[in-house]
Amino acid sequence: MAACIPLSVKMSPSASVGFRSFLTGKCSSPKLFKSLSELYGRGYSVAARQAVEEGGVSAPGFSGPLDHYNGLIRDGTLREDPHQRLVLQRLDQLHKTLRGYSNTPTSFFSKFLTKPKPPKGYYIYGDVGTGKTMVMDMFYSYVETEKKKRVHFHGFMLDVHKRIHRVENKGMPKRKVGKMAKSYDPIAPCCRAEISEEACLWLCFDEFQVTDIADAMILKQLFENLFHGVVVVATSNRPPEDLYKNGLQRVNFVPFIAVLQKYCETLRLDSGIDYRKRNKPSAGKLYFLSNEPDAEVTLNKMFDKLAFKQNDLTRPRVLIVHNRKVRLNKACGTIADCTFEELCDRPLGASDYLEISRLFDTVFIRHIPLLTMNKKTQARRLITLVDALYDHKVRVVILADHPLEDIFVHNGDHDHDESHILMDDLGLKREEASSLSIFSGEEEKFAFQRTVSRLTEMQTEEYWLEGDRSTKSQV
Repeated sequence: MAACIPLSVKMSPSASVGFRSFLTGKCSSPKLFKSLSELYGRGYSVAARQAVEEGGVSAPGFSGPLDHYNGLIRDGTLREDPHQRLVLQRLDQLHKTLRGYSNTPTSFFSKFLTKPKPPKGYYIYGDVGTGKTMVMDMFYSYVETEKKKRVHFHGFMLDVHKRIHRVENKGMPKRKVGKMAKSYDPIAPCCRAEISEEACLWLCFDEFQVTDIADAMILKQLFENLFHGVVVVATSNRPPEDLYKNGLQRVNFVPFIAVLQKYCETLRLDSGIDYRKRNKPSAGKLYFLSNEPDAEVTLNKMFDKLAFKQNDLTRPRVLIVHNRKVRLNKACGTIADCTFEELCDRPLGASDYLEISRLFDTVFIRHIPLLTMNKKTQARRLITLVDALYDHKVRVVILADHPLEDIFVHNGDHDHDESHILMDDLGLKREEASSLSIFSGEEEKFAFQRTVSRLTEMQTEEYWLEGDRSTKSQV
């Protein structure tokens, strides 16, 4: 299969050399393999990764994801992990099964025939940093179709809600004469007429997690429509039966679990090793404590040094997100200098953080306090923010009151006026509410393990160099 890379794609220097050598035929096979290994293994920018995913580019000489994995083991890029291998064996088989699969009619007459039954997808779960996203991305790069997508679950649900809103604004379809009016469901046309037309493989739902009641209530209906032709592969830290655990009105969510298990086989990838925390060269000191001498001065100097390379002035920036204005008090080019209060004390969400990740390659986060149970909402926002920054390879510099491992404290004072007001609004007694994740903080405690793991990797030299969008060369 031919490899087509847009001229506008920005890659890291190592990746650029590899592809230039490949295109000009001036590189021996071992060197080419090493360059492409670097391109795949976190050695390429977000834009290049999108080109790989959208164009279906895969390293030459490999027949599929398992063969590619074996090559990376031989090359020393990866170490052998039997848990990863077992999952890749299943994904490799799905890769072969998907060859030639399509959810669109191939001719006029095929519209009237029974559609082929789509193969089962996979739901891959396990602890943080075990390689779930890596094996899924490896599989995705070998799926031989242009009709595929890879999205973070937050981004997917935001897109779904926007589509539903757009369909609702078009108004209800006209009732036919003699027919009784039925309640109008905007989810079905949204899924079947739009999403299913765009992708016969929607991969991946990275970090499949359900914490929002608005998402929880529509997932069953959404995926029942989506699974009519769409193959799903997802990663998560939770097994299916633990999704939306102790969530509000979870009884209405539980039927979705059966739907998910019907269309996706569950695979566990849990080697007990967090590869993000393995010793890697550090990018230098990027995590500072407030009580360290001259910590603020050091961050100011770091910002000035990075801002000096920007073709811009240091100034406030106003972002427009869904017709809302989000003001950041200090930014310069692709560098944003923010406080925790700016990013997590305000009512911001995934859409705001995704826009920040799109515009900036480096974000300073100052004055992160101790996150107690009384700051569950802020902790939840920080988790969402780090997910968005990590997924877009945005670099971070942090000033916090406590070490990374100790930022979130699950015990402590639970008395909070907002929680009490919400309990009253829902008609819940404190005894009833104590087991719900929205009040208990269990979801934040669980998800924060992922945040700590990701922030650890974000301090490595490899991550820092990869995230510098200003130095990416063009192919």
